[in-house]
Amino acid sequence: MSARTPKSVLISAWSVPVLVIGQFSMLAVVPVALVLIGTLRTASLRPLRWWSIALAAVYAVPLALWVIGPDRAPSLSKDMAPIFVWLISAAAVAVLAALYAVRRRSPAVVEA
Repeated sequence: MSARTPKSVLISAWSVPVLVIGQFSMLAVVPVALVLIGTLRTASLRPLRWWSIALAAVYAVPLALWVIGPDRAPSLSKDMAPIFVWLISAAAVAVLAALYAVRRRSPAVVEA
């Protein structure tokens, strides 16, 4: 079994704060889902499961508020409070830090 991290999880974890800070918050649903699914399906990423669940939960709150809100803004980015932008970015950075910690702890696999 390879101890490598799936590239989809790594790239998605990096793209979440970029998309949210760059005012493309609705598009961030795809990388958030990929991080969550990737960490739940990959056995070597078991320590990241709670971090990815926290990221998905923090992202789901402003998304749900935007969907069920009575006076919705035209986009999620315009409706999202700045505190949610920072919370989502902080959660994504926490996932990245845990991801790199797991990668550092895992033994290097030499492929011939």
